[in-house]
Amino acid sequence: MYSVARDGQRDRMRVAVVGGGPGGLFLAALLRKADPSVEVTVVERNRADDTFGFGVVFSDRTLAAIDDADPVLHDGLAEHGVHWDDIEVRLKGDVLRCGGNGMAAISRKVLLGLLQDRAREFGAELRFSTEVRLGDLDGYDLVVAADGTGSAIRTEVGLESTVDTATAKFIWFGTDYLFSGLTFVHERGPHGVFAVHGYPISDSVSTFIVETDEESWRAAGLDEFDVTRPPGASDEKTKAYLEELFAEQIDGHKLLTNNSRWGNFRTRRSPRWTATVARPVAFLGDAVHTAHFSVGSGTKMAMEDAVALSAALVAHPGDMPAALEAYEAAARPSVEKIQGSARPSLAWWEHFGRYHDVFDPWQFAYHFLSRSITDARLARRAPDFVASSHEKWVAAHGAEPLETPLTIGATTLPGRVVVPDPEWPAVEAPADEAGLSPVFAQLADLAAAGTAVVAVQGGTSFTRTLLCEEARMRHGLVALLVDPDLDRDKAVTAVLSGRADLVGADGSTAASWSASP
Repeated sequence: MYSVARDGQRDRMRVAVVGGGPGGLFLAALLRKADPSVEVTVVERNRADDTFGFGVVFSDRTLAAIDDADPVLHDGLAEHGVHWDDIEVRLKGDVLRCGGNGMAAISRKVLLGLLQDRAREFGAELRFSTEVRLGDLDGYDLVVAADGTGSAIRTEVGLESTVDTATAKFIWFGTDYLFSGLTFVHERGPHGVFAVHGYPISDSVSTFIVETDEESWRAAGLDEFDVTRPPGASDEKTKAYLEELFAEQIDGHKLLTNNSRWGNFRTRRSPRWTATVARPVAFLGDAVHTAHFSVGSGTKMAMEDAVALSAALVAHPGDMPAALEAYEAAARPSVEKIQGSARPSLAWWEHFGRYHDVFDPWQFAYHFLSRSITDARLARRAPDFVASSHEKWVAAHGAEPLETPLTIGATTLPGRVVVPDPEWPAVEAPADEAGLSPVFAQLADLAAAGTAVVAVQGGTSFTRTLLCEEARMRHGLVALLVDPDLDRDKAVTAVLSGRADLVGADGSTAASWSASP
């Protein structure tokens, strides 16, 4: 890799990476590994051993690109990480496990140390406790902004992005209680509902992330900590409250703090990840995109960005605009796919109190684990869990989901697949969440008028699902899901999970589904 000097001669390329997190450090190592003539300088405002948060978790299925680029993460997880296969869901005294979910986690501090060593090994220069602006980086051919969701470089460049703020509140702790693997704990306490994402990151510490709704958060008096205070101070009142609330679940162990304070997850999307006006700048990781931690690891996405950017620079020596275009083209599809899956998952956490109160533990766990995957796909991953869920449904209803009769007033339907009756009122789902409020009001009016069944159609899969759940869980209406893209697998998932009571289809489709195994 090289830049083209003004006299037309090749010159060694100089890259400044702003941000010494996993994405920036991994990029530095990859660039030096690909071409030792490239001068790479990483500038990080914090000290080398500063880190906020506790652990980073990775799915076995998602690490191929990172491992192919360099074995540092693979080796680090093998030597310092914790691996597991089951996801555990705890609710109302029940413990349900779903296998086939190979995952591994590692302490963020350990991971950063490994990546720092790797970058130095390949000859990158690392500067810590150093604040920089673009004006401080004259002479570099490329500036890479890996400076996180509050990116100062993004602000300087004026790069556009949109941010959606979740309604759920979350806070990040550690604990000296060791979970056996990824564990979800749900409790309704005296002030409302609280849930934990827990997973081990070493032989002595687990990550302990708590989510709740704003009403529960305020009722518990946890809104008193001043989040505008500089990073470092932790919310000790919340720590004590949650230690007491979850005492039985963690056997009386303690929570550990590290800049632990409440926030609302912010999903960032950016139409461009690069800029060439004035000077070439490439953004990676949280600086341009985020996805809720229940689906995507921000660390994983940042490291994959690093792989794509390094490969693009290698493939287009001396042509920075082409390299930056190639980088976006390679990295963006994966991120957009993760963000697409993350929104329904994040919404699950915004509404989990409703699910806690409505569902039996087995259906709660199935609803949770099928939030972004169908019954058949989940069965390939965890056949025992899915088989048990079907068995619980049959034990309660006497038939498989789509063959289960449903009585509405004086009429009994023979199954859950129906040709929609034009006499049943219908609501149109909006194209996005911004349009949900008036349709929610329409559902409330239909319920007040004594309506028994409502068909939900139009919109997107996500908005249709939210309306079906609002209809059946809040208003007691029979919810009919009308989805042109529905197949039998998706229909089974919708009914078994409790997202809908009925699914709509034309006559021939309904007959074929009923005849299917």
